[in-house]
Amino acid sequence: MRSSLAIGDFARATQMSVKTLRHYHRIGLLSPAEVDPVTGYRYYRLDQIPTAQVIRRFRALDMPLDQIGAVIAAPDVAIRNDLIATHLRQLESELARTQSAVASLRGLLDQPSSSTGADIRHRRITAAPAAAITAAVDLADVGPWYSGALGELHATLAAQRVRPDGPPGGVFSTEFFAGEHGQVTIFIPSSDPVRPTGRVTAFVVPAVELAVIEHQGAHDDIDLAYGALASYVTEHALAVDGPIREYYLVGRPDTPDESRWRTEIGWPIFRTGL
Repeated sequence: MRSSLAIGDFARATQMSVKTLRHYHRIGLLSPAEVDPVTGYRYYRLDQIPTAQVIRRFRALDMPLDQIGAVIAAPDVAIRNDLIATHLRQLESELARTQSAVASLRGLLDQPSSSTGADIRHRRITAAPAAAITAAVDLADVGPWYSGALGELHATLAAQRVRPDGPPGGVFSTEFFAGEHGQVTIFIPSSDPVRPTGRVTAFVVPAVELAVIEHQGAHDDIDLAYGALASYVTEHALAVDGPIREYYLVGRPDTPDESRWRTEIGWPIFRTGL
């Protein structure tokens, strides 16, 4: 009597479809114990049922198949547990982002965003020397690019013993927002001369008149501050063409606590008597 299960029976036993089992065989995640050389029928051992059950539960947690394969093939318990813990941390991070988005959405539904009551001020920015990195960036990639650019700027200034004169900032072209790809400049003000190194160059931050609003917290809902600022400059007929300016008063280099981050957003305006 055969002590193994045909693929159909194994599918019923594990609640996996035959199509899924065939795919797992092709990629080497869960190979049958035996393949009939004549018929091509796949047979699985009874002791493969727990492995299939583990795979099914990892898939329910959205673990990628290559990571599941690494867990199953882990040479010892410590490595296996570390792989699992890494994925659980990713899930927790995604859950936190989801909860934040839900809370923000509920807030919008309860009280739609408006510029009314927003703390928006006018500021005249004078031209200032800085160290900067400029590139054409995709909107979807701006987060990692920003982190890398800012890290390189800080490292360059430290290596050259140049002291920043203020918080770092960014200049974002209209094309960056409108076309989801455009020029972005990340800079750190410094009156001391900076020697060009790698991507870092000397830069003069242009003078500009801005309407500014401060966003507190992570950037997941920074669009709310942008919306309030856009409403304000439009309602007051102040907006002029020009790049958006951001200043990172408190950010990741200062604290890992995203709730303490403070980002100032500036919209170019023309000066009035207000």
